Amino acid sequence: MKKRNAAMVCFSGGQDSTTCLFWAKKHFAEVEAVCFTYGQKHALEVEVARRIAEGANVPFQVLDVSLISQLDPNCSLINNQIKMDEEKPADSYPNTFVPGRNMVFLTFAAILARSKGIYHLVTGVSEADYSGYPDCRDTFIRSLNVTLNLAMDEQFVLHTPLMDRDKSEVWELADELGVFDLVRTQTLTCYNGVLADGCGHCPACKLRKAGLDSYLSRRNK
Repeated sequence: MKKRNAAMVCFSGGQDSTTCLFWAKKHFAEVEAVCFTYGQKHALEVEVARRIAEGANVPFQVLDVSLISQLDPNCSLINNQIKMDEEKPADSYPNTFVPGRNMVFLTFAAILARSKGIYHLVTGVSEADYSGYPDCRDTFIRSLNVTLNLAMDEQFVLHTPLMDRDKSEVWELADELGVFDLVRTQTLTCYNGVLADGCGHCPACKLRKAGLDSYLSRRNK
């Protein structure tokens, strides 16, 4: 049976996906969350995601797609032997890019959602993010939405609430949703697996802090 007012959130327990989780709770009567293990170095993010979902009374499921790490080990998020890029190289993507990750996540999320009668999928990708990962672009999301519909003869709708928001605006949205403190103190964005404000020097932490500082500066005026 199709649920007309339900959504499945791709959920990692980070700043972006947590904001999206609560965005979904505001816009849909029923919300579920799916988290993925893909060979990432800090599996703590799964437990953080589980804890946040439970606190939000959102059903939570974990899927293992660790085959990704076997297909292409040239990523610092899954290979301890690779030193993480702290800045984006001028002529390529940073080595924190996991090829195909969002495509795999959303495809598996769609299959799972369909089994539950859910046809709205929510993901925290953003074109305004620092790295410009190709699978965070609006053109990719629109293309995949069409592909999923053709592949399963369904009418999925992929929602990207953060697509045009920079990190400052993501903090602002979290504040508007009433979860600013939760996002600030309970989420895991850090590439080195450090909760909340993180390690302070990886790309994800730098981006998160710059956005927070910018938003607080505007809010406190």
